Amino acid sequence: MRPRAYGPFPYSPIIKRPKSRWPNGARVAVWIIPNIEFFALTDMIPVSAGGGGKVPDVSGWSRRDYGNRIGVFRMMEVMDCYGARGTVALNANLCAQHPEIIAECNKRQWEFMGHNETNTKRLNEVPEGEDAAIVQRTVEKIAKGTGAAPKGWLGSGLQETWNTLEHLVDNGIEYVADWVNDDQPYTMALDDGRSIMSIPYSTEINDKPAYEKHNRTSAEFETMMRDQFDVLWREGGTRARVMGIALHPYITGAPHRIGALDRALAHICKHDGVWLATGAEIAEAGRTLHET
Repeated sequence: MRPRAYGPFPYSPIIKRPKSRWPNGARVAVWIIPNIEFFALTDMIPVSAGGGGKVPDVSGWSRRDYGNRIGVFRMMEVMDCYGARGTVALNANLCAQHPEIIAECNKRQWEFMGHNETNTKRLNEVPEGEDAAIVQRTVEKIAKGTGAAPKGWLGSGLQETWNTLEHLVDNGIEYVADWVNDDQPYTMALDDGRSIMSIPYSTEINDKPAYEKHNRTSAEFETMMRDQFDVLWREGGTRARVMGIALHPYITGAPHRIGALDRALAHICKHDGVWLATGAEIAEAGRTLHET
């Protein structure tokens, strides 16, 4: 993508779009994105990820390791109760480090999307040209470690370079979730005539900024999830909506926070017109959303 003042897509106000529904008449597609990440003890956790201490940062590192040892499995138990499959934003290096997590995700038919190799490197912080290599290695490692090549991508820190979209398409990625500017999927047109889907992720309904930046309590985050859903469900009666719930096992997987997810999912699932989907399913349906 060449540098530009606006994204590689036309401005599209929601009020000008046609009426639409998801498969089976659903109003809201809800996808849950567990960010399952790997931080090497030998690397500094970036300031942008809540780190910045000297190596080894035992306190910061072990807090995140708790998510991979305990929290992710606690989240799985809750999501299983509602038949909710995760779309994992996966650091590719986790495949070799913690294959047990990959096996449990596969057992549940969760989807994996690329999330860099590790969360200690952002695509826009590496030397020029290294971003392409990171994308390629991430896709290859996930394909080998999980048994399926990823169709989606969420950049570490949601960061991209001007060339990231092209690198993603070069490596078979069909949708990206970095662009949090809509409640519906849309097509992004690359300069060379190719395209990639954007689907709605969230930096709002996201436990990391909610708890760590805005100091929300678990009760407040539960209310945020419920209120977000209620508005999108109401609006979805006219134009289909997407609700992303972004979670981190070391945060939501803590015992005193897991109930917020449980109660929010109970609220969501008692409504008709809810589609518990994966990222790839939303991207596929989004291609023809305004043709139905």
